Amino acid sequence: MTTSRRLADRKVGRFEKNITRRGAVPESTAKKGTNYPVGPVLLGFFIFVVVGSSLFQIVRTATSGGMA
Repeated sequence: MTTSRRLADRKVGRFEKNITRRGAVPESTAKKGTNYPVGPVLLGFFIFVVVGSSLFQIVRTATSGGMA
């Protein structure tokens, strides 16, 4: 066997080994679903603004007699 043939066989062997391991991702490197795209502070602020503005609108509508 020549050197280039042995080198080619070694590369083919490595490639075939990678084929059998494809898709087997260890648990530690897999993405976990616990990360949120927004932080809890920003989420709380958004809820505060939405709920506060809706309450403000309800109070304003009630004091004006329903006529906006």
